[in-house]
Amino acid sequence: MNGYRVAVVGATGAVGTRMIEMLEQSSLPIANVKYLASKRSAGKILKFKEQEITVEELVPESFEEIDLALFSAGGGVSKKFAPEAVKRGAVVVDNTSAFRMDPEVPLVVPEVNENALYQHKGLIANPNCSTIQMVVALEPIRKAFGLKKVIVTTLQAVSGAGNRAIKELHDETEAVLNGEAYEPQILPVAGDKKHYQIAFNPLAQIDVFEDDGYTHEEWKMIHETKKIMEDENIQVTATCVRVPVAVAHSESVWFELEKNGATVSKLHDLLKRAPGVVLEDDPENQIYPQAVNAEGKKETFVGRVRPDQEQSNAFHLYCVSDNLLKGAAWNSVQIAERLHALDLLRVPK
Repeated sequence: MNGYRVAVVGATGAVGTRMIEMLEQSSLPIANVKYLASKRSAGKILKFKEQEITVEELVPESFEEIDLALFSAGGGVSKKFAPEAVKRGAVVVDNTSAFRMDPEVPLVVPEVNENALYQHKGLIANPNCSTIQMVVALEPIRKAFGLKKVIVTTLQAVSGAGNRAIKELHDETEAVLNGEAYEPQILPVAGDKKHYQIAFNPLAQIDVFEDDGYTHEEWKMIHETKKIMEDENIQVTATCVRVPVAVAHSESVWFELEKNGATVSKLHDLLKRAPGVVLEDDPENQIYPQAVNAEGKKETFVGRVRPDQEQSNAFHLYCVSDNLLKGAAWNSVQIAERLHALDLLRVPK
């Protein structure tokens, strides 16, 4: 074949623009691309490599003669239009939370559960950004020693809330430094009742609160981890914090292993050989993962691996990844690349 006909839904957004960049760098054979967005964004000109492409308004008919559709325009848009794309013969990789916990939809991180792609029925879900980097870091360890329990605290960049949140961080920081008033409009959650300052002020809320006191972001990390690793017995809990960083999430992860015999040296060896992982762990020389170094890179960076001093068979690690790339755009394109390699980039008859 000459290549796939690809549509990017939400092409003008923070993730959509990076999906385009990842497609430009991809090994995926592409015949042509179509950029889709809301009526407000229709008419804008974006590029694919050197070709200028006009953004079109998203309608069901947009997916006629499309082989692959990458979605990142919000859960409501995905729920409405992803089935329309599949119905017209496209395979959809959806970056929203719309289908992640649907038992009929594979939730995939290629380094962890690529085999789940064989079960797809035209729709594959891309996990939450904070979940992706954690399971990439933990999977080589889980394979070797089993995983009993995980406690994670995240330090998540504002770009996870979109371009408007990045602008709010920049404008608000400037206002605070100049001693000027600024009224937050976006964070912690644009649609929630109250908005708080993010400049110089971490916020212990990402997404809305559930009835049990956990935020929905924390709920996603807990349940997505179990689904991706195909193990409901892993005990997972999370505290998710929004921090005044533009791009790249950082996570402090405590984990308890099922099997004995793990050492820092053995864990280092596993991480060095793990796909998608870069080990940065040299405390003597103050080498450990940093958000500013992870931005723009596809890998998950892992360091600060150390044994817990109070509980045997438990360890800590610290991982950092670009939430817009491995946490979203790159993982989506990576899924598409694996679908192509496995001859699965088609809707089963």
